Formats: sequence, structure tokens, C-alpha cells
Amino acid sequence: MDHSTMQHGPDFMAILLYIGLAIFVLSIIGYMLAAKAHKQNTSRLKKTEKQALQKKQKTLLLLSHTLVITAICCVGTSLIQQNSSKYSVEKLNLNAPIQVVTDKDYGRGHAEGTLSYEMKIPTSGTHSPHDLKFGFYKERPSYEMLVHNLEHGDIIIHYHPDAPKELLDRLDYLTHFKKAGAGVLAVPNPDVPSDQEVVVTAWTKTMQLTKFDEASVGTFIYQNIDKGPEQIPSEVRRGGGTM
Repeated sequence: MDHSTMQHGPDFMAILLYIGLAIFVLSIIGYMLAAKAHKQNTSRLKKTEKQALQKKQKTLLLLSHTLVITAICCVGTSLIQQNSSKYSVEKLNLNAPIQVVTDKDYGRGHAEGTLSYEMKIPTSGTHSPHDLKFGFYKERPSYEMLVHNLEHGDIIIHYHPDAPKELLDRLDYLTHFKKAGAGVLAVPNPDVPSDQEVVVTAWTKTMQLTKFDEASVGTFIYQNIDKGPEQIPSEVRRGGGTM
């Protein structure tokens, strides 16, 4: 599945962007007219004519200032909304049939240093007090930190270190999705079984895919993101890496 099929943004935001740009053009015209009125105000004019031009110039400047502010608000709102809509988790509600294993819960204590895990790719257990930022990783993070991310409801996509660029680009796209204080990480991991292309995990949840399928991974993310045992508000967590 091509992820471009999951990026349809609302037309209203595009219209708002064009409106903002049109208003900005009008503001430039207003500033030009105000400058012209200023140039016309010479010593040869009568007092009443000068006052009229000054009033006209002030009105044009005030109108232009207002138009600039309005244009900035329209363009800014459009860009912010289009970006957030592009990566709305609702776009991943694809209802793909997926096979997910519910793993044993090995607890969620905190400890410093290197720890051992019962599972090769752990989905619970004692872990580091520190977690990681959401996003795409080219170097393998420690399980101690990754398990902490799972505790907060994050999704982790484990891929082979020698995965092809096409797959890496598709994984990178998925790491932009967030819900509340939880997000998605893609990490290289030599522990991914040789007969599987990716392993996707949430807290006590594992899905293995022989062949990467964006609809399946998207469905897993949609169903499991922000469902860890310790949920942190987005205004506190801000992209992970804060605990």
C-alpha cells in the first residue's frame, strides 16, 4: 500500500491558504497606495488637502497592517492544520486483518544499567528511567530505554539494519504519527528474525510481518498507540525523551 493514499487533507485548509496569500497581496497594494499618498503630500498643497492625504495614508496603513496580521493567521493556521491532519492517527484506521500476540507482562520497574529480558524483543519488564524521542533511528537504541517508551504507549517498529531504502522511507513516514502523549519509533534491530521483515511492538503486544505491509502496521498503530500502563499528557511529554 502506498502511503500517499493515506494523506488526503481537507480542501478547506488549502482554500484558507489561498485566501491568506490573497489577503497578503492586498496588504502590499495598501502599503503601495499609502506610500503614494505620502509622496503626494507636498508643500504646494493647501492645508485641507494635506490633512486629507494624511488621513488617507493613516487609513491605508491601518488597513494594510490589519490585512498582514489576518494573512499571517490564515496561512499559519492552514499550514499547521494541514501538517497535523497529514499525520492524524485516524488515517491509520485501516481495519486490516492482523495477527497480534499478547505477551506476558514482566512488570514495569525502573533500574539503571544493563538489564536482561525474558523475550528476545521485550515488550515489558524492568527498564531504564529514561525514554527516547519519537522518530526514525539509524542506530540501535537499548532495550532498557525502548521498553520505557512502550510503557508510555509508544509503538516501536523493529527493522533489519540492512533494510532497503524504500522500506526505510516508508517506516520514516509512519514515525510522524502521534496520539496524545504517545508516538512511533522505528529502530534497526539484528534480533528481528531472518524470515520476518519487521517486528512491531506495543506494551505486551507483538506483531511479526514476513513482508512489510503499511495497512497492517497502520492498523496495529491505530489499535495500540497510547495504551501503555503509564500515559503522559502531550503537553508534558512533547515528543518523548522527557521521562
